[in-house]
Amino acid sequence: MFFDPGTRYVWDLALDANGNLFVATGDGGQILKVTPSGEHSVFFKSDENHIRKLAFDSKGNLIAGSDGSGLVYRITPSGEAFVLYSATKREITALAVDDKGNIYAAGVGEKRGVSPQFGGGSFGNPSPAISPMSGPSAGGQATLTIGGTASPMPTGPFPFPGLGATSGSEIYRIAPDGAPVKIWSSRDDLVYALAFDPQGRLVAGTGNRGHLFAVNPGTGGTYSDLLKAAATQVTAFAPAPNGGLYAATSNLGKLFTLGSSAASGGEYESDVFDAHIFSHWGRVEVRSSGNVELWVRAGNVDNPDRNWSPWKKLGANDAIDAPAARFLQWKAVLHSGNTAPTVDNVLVNYLPNNVAPEVDDVAVQIGVHYQAIPKMPNTDIPSSNPNGPPQPHFEPPVPAVRDLDSIGVKWTAHDDNDDQLTYALYYRGDGESRWLLLKDNLTDKFYSFEASLLPDDGYTFKVVASDAPSHSPGDGLVDEKESSRVEIDTTAPRIEGLTASTESNGELHVTFHAVDGFSPIKHAEYSLDAGDWQFIEPVGKLSDAKSEDYDFRIAVPSPVSSNERSVASGNAAKKNVPVSAGPIEHVVVVRVYDRYDNLGTAKFVVRSR
Repeated sequence: MFFDPGTRYVWDLALDANGNLFVATGDGGQILKVTPSGEHSVFFKSDENHIRKLAFDSKGNLIAGSDGSGLVYRITPSGEAFVLYSATKREITALAVDDKGNIYAAGVGEKRGVSPQFGGGSFGNPSPAISPMSGPSAGGQATLTIGGTASPMPTGPFPFPGLGATSGSEIYRIAPDGAPVKIWSSRDDLVYALAFDPQGRLVAGTGNRGHLFAVNPGTGGTYSDLLKAAATQVTAFAPAPNGGLYAATSNLGKLFTLGSSAASGGEYESDVFDAHIFSHWGRVEVRSSGNVELWVRAGNVDNPDRNWSPWKKLGANDAIDAPAARFLQWKAVLHSGNTAPTVDNVLVNYLPNNVAPEVDDVAVQIGVHYQAIPKMPNTDIPSSNPNGPPQPHFEPPVPAVRDLDSIGVKWTAHDDNDDQLTYALYYRGDGESRWLLLKDNLTDKFYSFEASLLPDDGYTFKVVASDAPSHSPGDGLVDEKESSRVEIDTTAPRIEGLTASTESNGELHVTFHAVDGFSPIKHAEYSLDAGDWQFIEPVGKLSDAKSEDYDFRIAVPSPVSSNERSVASGNAAKKNVPVSAGPIEHVVVVRVYDRYDNLGTAKFVVRSR
């Protein structure tokens, strides 16, 4: 054993011009210096958990990248450290320094509390990774652009930092004077290694698809997708003889050599394009230079090795000679010549098979009125990444207000072709066999109407969705769904035979009959002489029928005595207010609610001496 650092992680090693070994460690975030004789010391101690990457500049300064805050340090030979840059990403996974003193750093992983960086500039192409074919999901075109978005990464436990990041990666350039700028970013590919090829291009080794990119060191964000290694991650580079590069990979662990000159020919396979729906393929449009052949194949499973159609070569402007299917892949075969072969863009025209829309749910609410929502622009634009899972459109919640005179019907629906949908709303009463149209040509997924338009009864509502606006006449498809049965009752219960009389003990004896034409009586109340409302039970105690009888007694205050009446008369005389010596009157008011809170009222005046 040459040296035991006594730490849990050793992330990187670097040798200076004098043969001293510098060791980047984890847990404690230290850089250890080991002399050729094996003597060691702590060269630098950071406040980060991990020092992930090391590199030397031309002046002998050690450049280090951390995990935690995404810091890039410049450390002098005497151990004096200065933070050159705090990246927008959490972890620095790769470093490279060119002969002009520019430092290139790759960062991955989100960190919390990140503020906007780089002042008010723009950084060129915001997503410069190789993309799958993309385009509208409902007919039209799919395109693969060198400089688009990438396919999703796997999830799960990961063997080393960076591999579990799901927010893509970025490459930054720090100029000799310390000014930083972002030159490349990808939402999906993760950069694990940086180096320079013999042409001076910055080469990035990535996962989790094993792609190697040649990035333009300028700020335009342009790049080339050089090749795909037969491994999941490209994790390290080292100089190879004759100006080439060694490339180390993980999953599986292999060692590749990248030659210093262009190959005489080669192949490039696109990612598998998922149209999400069984589709018919049209023509392919290619923007390329040099001697390039294009081949295509198709299938109905996402793995091309599982009985796809064979590769078929395409001629200029030929339609795709592949069976209609859900998935498609193309490959470019490049041959050397006077003009270097390149492929800039591939566009595939295709037509998804029309599928019927689906009405997912229909809900009816009594006493609710839905308010119209102002139309928002761009809410029906298809997802910008059709190769990923379909993205739901933003649908703001429907404003609703309480309105006892309204009925609101609301539904949810979707269309896998992303077609424009229109809706028709029908209703049918209990015992009826014919659906009656309430409203058609609806574009909103809700409708309100006056409850009084429908007689008291039980009803079922039906929504019919059609994709006809997006298709030729006669080619549209429909789907329908019925609501649960609801009862509509807008008629108040009637109060019949209300009478009240004074008994010998001074109590009032009140009786009446309540009846509703559709729903059971819910409860009844009375008020005496404008007093508080008091609950009353029906005869039989349980209120569960459309008609109920009520028979109850009310204790009333004692009548005013003759002496009290004389005093009251004297006081009234002083105020010139007449005092009645006639009969005593009481006003009895009753009100009855049915199950749907429709209200019926009546009153009776009782006169007694």
